[in-house]
Amino acid sequence: MESEYWMVTKYEKKHTCPTDFKPVRRRQATSWVVGECVKRKLINPGRVYRPRDVMDDMKRKFGVDISYSVAWRGRECAYDNLRLGTPEQSYKLLPGYLHMLMATNPGSVVNLEVSDGNKFQYLFIAFAASIHGFSYCRPVISIDATHLKGKYRGVLFTAVCYDANQQIFPLAFGVGDSENDASWSWFLGRVKSMFGVNPALVIVSDRHRSIKNAVQEVFPQAFHGICMYHLLNNLKTKFRNKTKELEQHYIRTAKTYNLQDFHVLFYTLCSAVPGVKEYLEAVGLDRWTRSHAPSRRYNIMTTNISESLNAVLVKVRELPITAFVNEIRLLCQKWFHERRTKAAGCTTMMSKDIETKLEERKERAQAMGVICANQYTFDVVDGDRNYCVDMALWTCTCRKFQLDQLPCDHVLAVVRKTPYQAYDLCSLYYTREFWHETYRGKYLNSNCSLRMFEQLPKDVGSEDYLQLVKNSPHPNAVTARSEVTIGQHVKTQLRCTLPTKPNVRVPTFLHVNRLTHPTNSLCSSCNF
Repeated sequence: MESEYWMVTKYEKKHTCPTDFKPVRRRQATSWVVGECVKRKLINPGRVYRPRDVMDDMKRKFGVDISYSVAWRGRECAYDNLRLGTPEQSYKLLPGYLHMLMATNPGSVVNLEVSDGNKFQYLFIAFAASIHGFSYCRPVISIDATHLKGKYRGVLFTAVCYDANQQIFPLAFGVGDSENDASWSWFLGRVKSMFGVNPALVIVSDRHRSIKNAVQEVFPQAFHGICMYHLLNNLKTKFRNKTKELEQHYIRTAKTYNLQDFHVLFYTLCSAVPGVKEYLEAVGLDRWTRSHAPSRRYNIMTTNISESLNAVLVKVRELPITAFVNEIRLLCQKWFHERRTKAAGCTTMMSKDIETKLEERKERAQAMGVICANQYTFDVVDGDRNYCVDMALWTCTCRKFQLDQLPCDHVLAVVRKTPYQAYDLCSLYYTREFWHETYRGKYLNSNCSLRMFEQLPKDVGSEDYLQLVKNSPHPNAVTARSEVTIGQHVKTQLRCTLPTKPNVRVPTFLHVNRLTHPTNSLCSSCNF
């Protein structure tokens, strides 16, 4: 019986082609196959794996020559597979992932906000472990924003602080369209609702105008200090011919604790750089100097912790939105576990970093002379300068003791000559107990993975969560546009003017529906 189907029953491994025959191309080496071959090399988001590397690996491992375009498309296929789909599909999966994130991490708070037209607008995440741990950290929050590098761009907002061991403690993350008054006010409003308002709260940031406006609106009673290094960069831009003098005098002026020392250093700075006095006074001396700050900054004069977190996430910020949020969860889970283990193994009264700092100060204190004035007051001779320590008021004329809430060299010199104990003079924020309590409360659950919510009910995950409304190119590409109706695929390609980049399609706006529950109402437990 004749049929259009046939079956191979025996394979003769004998080549009949001449040895000089070379196939024009490897038809089986498609971009999908190439992606399957190299996807294991792309598991780490921070790895740089170029199309040229894909071509070399395919040649070395399989003896196959592929073109640059096939290598590039193969790498993109591997990315889509590992990240559970394209950037468009990632927005579809976001509501389901956030639902599972809160289900597996009770106490965590997630806010997904959309506009009236169902357009994705803001995302806020605060893990339960962060909400619990902030009570045992110094009330100084560093905030910053950095650009996302994925297909649809956006901005990442972060709020972090220091734990007792001087390590980064993430508090909250947010995603918005850009860094403006509305987005900063929304993000800080969520931060305020989660962590409350401490009378001694200090917020440290750069000099972005939107941050200043948002802090005044949301935290009117909190002290808003600025990063001294960001201000230094502004000064270098304004006073270009005095960069050396600025670096020599500005940092010392900003860091000094003593008011008398400040006036001497500030006069020297103003004499070396004409015009800088009016500029810095307009900024506000209390905002960038340690000596004039009305609230304790606890030696936190910069936003280095925020910049460090941004540096850790530099490659993660290239991921689609759902994979990006998952990598943030994995990072926090790793950090919290490592530091919980480290804190549990600490046997000293203070955290390890503080113990090291106290030992260094004790060594310097040995060379100082102590003269007792009365039961509580002591004069300490430090080289050619004298300092007065009052143990009843917990003060030292150097002002380091009262501003950092940690014994300075002069106080430790007094401790050596008196029955006072150095540990009793330290703030609780530096103790082993607070360090341990910071990470002991809530555990970040590892059961929430990118694949879990494939089994969600249909009322939580839906195919029409993502809707494209406009197609807008990358700023470096030509400015052609094409209107796209809802549910229709983008067919118009924009040819990039950069010769080293492939043709790109960059839709700008994404629409995400709220989670739809059986009651057809907003879910109070999910905060959607």
